[in-house]
Amino acid sequence: MTKIKLLIALLFVSIQTFAQNRVGKVTDNNGEPLIGASIVEKGSNNGTTTDATGRFEVKVTNASAIFQISYIGYKSQELKGSELATTIVLQEGNLLDQVVIVGSRSMNRSATDTPAPIDVIDIKDITSKTGQLDLNQLLQFAAPSFNSNRQSGSDGTDHVDPASLRGLGPDQTLVLINGKRRHQSSLVNIYGTRGRGNTGTDLNTIPAAAIERIEILRDGAAAQYGSDAIAGVINIVLKKTTESLEINANSGIYKASYRFDDKKFDGLNYNFNANYGFKVGKEGFVNLTGDYNFRDHTNRANAAANELARREFGDPRAQNTALYLNSSFPININTAIYVFGGTNQRKGESYAWTRFADDDRNIASIYPDGFDPLIKADIKDNSIAAGIKSQIRSWDVDFSNTFGSNKFDYSLDNTLNTSLGATSPTSFEAGGFSLNQNTINLGFSKFMKDKMAGLNLAYGAEYRIENYKIFAGEEKSYKSYVAGVPGGSQGFPGFQPGDEIEASRSNFGLYFDTEADFTKKFMVGAALRFENYSDFGNTLNGKLSSRFKVNDVLTFRATASTGFRAPSLPQINFNSTVTNFINGKPVEVLIARNNSEVTKALGIPALKQELSKNASLGFTVRPNNTFSLTVDGYWVQIKDRIVLTGQFTDEDEQIGQLLKNVNVAKAQFFTNAVNTTTTGLDILLSNKDKIGEGQLTTSLGMNFNKLVIDQINTTSKLAGKEETYFDLREQYFLKASAPPSKLNLTFDYQIKKLSTMIRFVRFGQVELADWNYDVVENDIYRPKTTTDLSVNYKISQKLGLAIGSNNLFNVYPDMSSGYYTESGGAWDPVQMGSNGAFYYAKINIKL
Repeated sequence: MTKIKLLIALLFVSIQTFAQNRVGKVTDNNGEPLIGASIVEKGSNNGTTTDATGRFEVKVTNASAIFQISYIGYKSQELKGSELATTIVLQEGNLLDQVVIVGSRSMNRSATDTPAPIDVIDIKDITSKTGQLDLNQLLQFAAPSFNSNRQSGSDGTDHVDPASLRGLGPDQTLVLINGKRRHQSSLVNIYGTRGRGNTGTDLNTIPAAAIERIEILRDGAAAQYGSDAIAGVINIVLKKTTESLEINANSGIYKASYRFDDKKFDGLNYNFNANYGFKVGKEGFVNLTGDYNFRDHTNRANAAANELARREFGDPRAQNTALYLNSSFPININTAIYVFGGTNQRKGESYAWTRFADDDRNIASIYPDGFDPLIKADIKDNSIAAGIKSQIRSWDVDFSNTFGSNKFDYSLDNTLNTSLGATSPTSFEAGGFSLNQNTINLGFSKFMKDKMAGLNLAYGAEYRIENYKIFAGEEKSYKSYVAGVPGGSQGFPGFQPGDEIEASRSNFGLYFDTEADFTKKFMVGAALRFENYSDFGNTLNGKLSSRFKVNDVLTFRATASTGFRAPSLPQINFNSTVTNFINGKPVEVLIARNNSEVTKALGIPALKQELSKNASLGFTVRPNNTFSLTVDGYWVQIKDRIVLTGQFTDEDEQIGQLLKNVNVAKAQFFTNAVNTTTTGLDILLSNKDKIGEGQLTTSLGMNFNKLVIDQINTTSKLAGKEETYFDLREQYFLKASAPPSKLNLTFDYQIKKLSTMIRFVRFGQVELADWNYDVVENDIYRPKTTTDLSVNYKISQKLGLAIGSNNLFNVYPDMSSGYYTESGGAWDPVQMGSNGAFYYAKINIKL
C-alpha cells in the first residue's frame, strides 16, 4: 500500500506540475516582440495571445498536448506543452517577403524589395472569405487596379470575361503561369463589351483551387517579358503542397430583383474542387487539382420594362470543368525536371436579343410569342509546360517548352433562319475559331553576392509560333435562301466559307537583364529586349529601374521603360457578319479583316505593333511588421493603339457598294487608330492590431485612373470621316475600360476559431455615349459602393465552414433604357455588375 500511495502522490505532483500556467514570450528573428501572437492548444478552446511586450501566459494540463503558436505574416510553430520555451522565435512567412517570380529574375528579391510595385495575393485567404468562384471576379474585388465585368448579349464575350490592369486593354496585360507565358483566348472582343477590339487571356480557365498565390506586377514590362506587358504582368503560382487532401464545396445564389415572374432567387452557383499532393523522393512532388463549377442564368430584363428591348438579360449559364497538374522531379542535387499545365472545358449558354412576335425576323408558326435565341459556346482550353532547371558553373539554367491551345465552337438553340420560313430548323452549328501557341525558352541567371552588395545577371532567348483558324458553320447558319430576307441563324449568324482562314506567324526574342545592389540601400536594374516578328519586323525595348532605402522604414522606387504589343492573329485575321441592335433595331454589320477589300478601299494600312512609354514613381513605408503603406504613381503613353472602328454604312461613296454586294448595312474593322495617355495612382495600406483576444487586419486599396485620347490617326481617304472612323461612342467605350477610381476597404477580425470579414468597394463614376452619339443622363453611372460580409468558423483542424454575402445591400448601377445601352438591358457592363446581392455558404475539409 505504501508503494501505491507513493505512486499516486508522484502522479498527483506530476499532474500539478503541468496543470499550471506557463509564461513565455514570442519574438521575431530580431528579438522584437510579436504583439497579438496566438498560442492555442489544438483540438480545444484553451489558448491565449501575447501582450504589448510579446509575453503570454497559458494553462498547460497535459505535457503531450500540442500547442500552435502563430502570427499573421509568420510561419507557425507547433510545440508540446512540455516544450513551451521561455522565448519562442517565429520566422517571417509573409507573402510579401517571399521571393517573387515576376518582375525580377533575381531569386533573392522579395515583393517589398523590388523597384516596381508588386501585389502578392494569397488565393487561399481570399477564396475562404468571399463568394466569388471564378478567378476574374476574385481579383475584381481583391486588387484595386484590376477590373473585369461580366457581359450579356455580347456574343462570345458573354463566356470569356475581359479583364484589364490600370484601365488599359485586356490584351495589354501579360499572363504567366509559374513564370511561363500563358496563351491568349482565340476570342476577339467585338460587340457590347469593354475591351472591344481586343483579345485577352481567359483567366477563368485556371481553377482557384490549383493556385497558391498570384503576383501582379503593376508596371510596364515588355522589355523584360515581351509583347502584351504594357499595363503589367499577372503571374499565377501553382500549388506545391504534398501529403494533404483538401476538398471544398461552395454554393451561392442571387437575390432576383427585376424579374417578370415572382421568382425570389436565381443564378444558382455551385463549385466542388479537390487538391491533393504527394512527394516524389525527398524533394520532388506532384500536385493535382480537379474543379467543377456551375453557374446558372440570371435575368434582370424587367429593370427596363418601360422601354423593353429584351425579355432575357443577365449572366450566361456556364459549366466549367478543369484538371490541373504541378510537378517537379529532381534528378540530382542541382537538376530537376518540372511539368505543369491543365485542361479546361466550358459549356456556356447566353441570351441573345429578343425577336418579338411581330418582328419580321420571326416565323409565327414556329414561335407564336416570339423567341429569345440562345448562343451556346463550347470552349476547350489546354496547356502543358515541361522544362529542366539546373546549375552549370554557378549559372542557373532553365530550358522549357510551353504549349497552349484555345478552341471556341458556337452553336444556337431556340432560333431560326427567317429565309427558310416554316421549315426552318431551330438549332444550328455556327462554326468558330481556334488559337495555338508554342513557346521555347532558354534562360541563364547568376547571382553574385560578393560583387558590390549583390549583382544579378540574366540573359536568354525565346522562340514562339502561333496559329489561328476560323472555321465555317453549317450552310443554314449563315445563308439567306430568299433575296431581301434576313438569313442565317438569328442571334448569331454562322461563319461563312469566305470567313475561313488559317494564319501563322513566328517571333524570336533575345533579352538581357541585370540588377545591381551598389549598397544595401541603393540598387539599379536594367533590361533590354530585341524581338523579330515574321509579320511586321523588329522591335527593341529597354527598361531602367531603381530602389533607394532611406532606412528600414522608408523606401523610394522608380521605373522608366519603353514597350510594345504585337497585333494578335485574331485582330489581323478576324472576319464575320454580326447582328447589332441600334436603337432596338437589328442591323447586319460586317467585321472586315485587315486586308479585306473594304479596308483596302478605305486605305487602311496593315496592322503594326503598339508602342508605349511607361514611367512610375513611388515609395513604401514599413515601420514594423504590422503596418505597411505603398504609394505609386504611373504614366503610360501608347502610340498606335489597335481598336475597332465605328460603323461605316452602305451609303459610303467608297465602300457602300462593296457592303451591298455582301448584304450588310455597315462595316467595322481593326486599325492602329489612337494615341492615348493614361495617368494614375495606386495606394495600398495594411495594418494589424490586437483587439481584445483577437487580431484585426485592416487594409485599404485605392486606384485612381485617367485615360486621355491624344490623337486619332487617319489616312487621306478618311478625310472628313473622322467622326465615323473612331466615333464618340467608341471613344467613351475605350475610356470606360475601368472606373476612374476604385477603393477597397477591408476589416478582417480573427479570434481563435472564428473570423469575420467586412469589405466595402467603391466604384467611381462611368460615362458612356448613347446611340444618338451624345452623353445624356441615362448614360452616366454614378459612384456606387458594395458591401461584402463573411463569417468563418474552424470547427476542427480538418473542417471549416463559411457563410456570407457579396453586395449585401443589393446595390445596382444607375438604370438606363435598353434602347440606349449597347447591351439592350438596363445597364451596360460597368462598375460592379448588375446581378445584385449574392448569398453563399462554403465547406472546407482537410484530410
